[in-house]
Amino acid sequence: MNPDWWRGAVIYQVYPRSFQDSDGDGVGDLAGLTSRLDYVAALGVDAIWLSPVFTSPMADMGYDVADYRDIDPVFGTLDDFDRLIARAHALGLKVIIDQVINHSSDQHPWFVESRASRDNPRADWYVWADPRPDGTPPNNWQSLFGGPAWTWDAHRRQYYLHNFLSAQPDLNFHNPAVQEAVLDVLRFWLDRGVDGFRLDTVNFYFHDRQLRDNPPRDTGPGTAPWPDLRPFDMQYSLYQKSRPENLAFLQRIRALMDEYDDRTLVGEVGEMHEAIALMGSYTSGGRLHMAYAFEMLGDRLSPAHVRACIEGFFAGAPQGWPCWAFSNHDVHRHVTRWVALGADSDSLARLCAALLVSLQGSLCLYQGEELGQVQARLDRDELVDPQGIAFWPEDFGRDGCRTPMVWDHAASQGGFTTGRPWLPVKPAQLAHAADLQTSPDSVLATYRALLALRRDSADLRLGATTFLEVPEPVLAFRRGAGTLCVFNLSPDPQQVTLAGLGRVLARQAAEVAGQTLALGPSGYLIAAPA
Repeated sequence: MNPDWWRGAVIYQVYPRSFQDSDGDGVGDLAGLTSRLDYVAALGVDAIWLSPVFTSPMADMGYDVADYRDIDPVFGTLDDFDRLIARAHALGLKVIIDQVINHSSDQHPWFVESRASRDNPRADWYVWADPRPDGTPPNNWQSLFGGPAWTWDAHRRQYYLHNFLSAQPDLNFHNPAVQEAVLDVLRFWLDRGVDGFRLDTVNFYFHDRQLRDNPPRDTGPGTAPWPDLRPFDMQYSLYQKSRPENLAFLQRIRALMDEYDDRTLVGEVGEMHEAIALMGSYTSGGRLHMAYAFEMLGDRLSPAHVRACIEGFFAGAPQGWPCWAFSNHDVHRHVTRWVALGADSDSLARLCAALLVSLQGSLCLYQGEELGQVQARLDRDELVDPQGIAFWPEDFGRDGCRTPMVWDHAASQGGFTTGRPWLPVKPAQLAHAADLQTSPDSVLATYRALLALRRDSADLRLGATTFLEVPEPVLAFRRGAGTLCVFNLSPDPQQVTLAGLGRVLARQAAEVAGQTLALGPSGYLIAAPA
């Protein structure tokens, strides 16, 4: 047993709908995923994280749960889930599952009962509020998917809160019965053998009891001359989320986890304001084991930004622990987001692989990232994501990063399914099929080699970070006892002088001459201490 296995671990995120279909219905499933676990284990990761597979009407692709204790038939059965757990454990892989407990589906029996009357046993399990005298919602809170965060229910003659879709009503965590019910759900899956949870929107659980209006977001020089795409982003969500009451509940979840051996919690911190500080708070004081925010999932990638994230986190929370990711199911793939920084797509993918495995913290690797997969460009009539549909064409939504895994470039639908896939497989994705990546310098081979390097290096897994003073666009730091990591975050050649370059462990477009390191476009060097 190793209770700290998660510290410095690499977690592979699986989006089950898009990983492998076993029955030809065009949707990935648990049996298909189980058949591909050998591939995942061969990457050299420590764990897999499954996006939701629970019973759901799929208004938000499973992030609207109608039964927290069962598997949706499109993915299989509880028996299929048990077989997946058993096979993963046999391969040495831990299994982390999504828990979407901030909100449920409006078809969950809890909400069906809650909306039935104002005096039933679950009447206060969700966030209900009376209208203002003029009939408008109780405050100015906005939904992330556009429009007010309140929907009128004619039967109760009240509004209910939903930070996301109106089909995703928020649970009322101020109610102790709700907390107990959620803890029972977590206990159900822990007893079934899962190794941990990824907690969706972990800072949204509690809201301001007084339902005070959010203040407007600070504006000033350099701000956009027109409103943000989402009204939600025009406010500082001071009263809508990230409330202090959340901390005590996270401690309750952690206490439950500590009743079991070797389990872990990773939380998604959705915050625009001081996200790094919130990550630190949530992973200190007996709360989450680790947390991630969107700080490295955006458009910025510069030496200054990476340094600010790492130094800012550990300065503010020396006992906390971060989890870093460059891509996931909610953002455009990083090879596409950061394309201007690289020599070419594959070189940039290899550079990002080297940077990711060098970061202090735990890591999340999103399916297809290890293939250098790019963002798919879908037509309007191909979208299923409610975000993309709501904001098209200003925002193409999240479907482009959720298209199926491509295993065989010559097979129908890339080997993902024998039927019609739920999202299309495009030529740009076929070009990054797994079966094409057989050369030693392929993106897949590079990921395998770099993950092995991290696994075998105490410096890269757990060592502290010391940043070196070099001019941008070069990023340089040492980990632990001195492992050197240098990256050229640009498409132009760079040259730096560094003492103690040491023995080369991994490199791309990098030449050493004495104390001079010449880095080509997207070049990097990882070297053992001199």
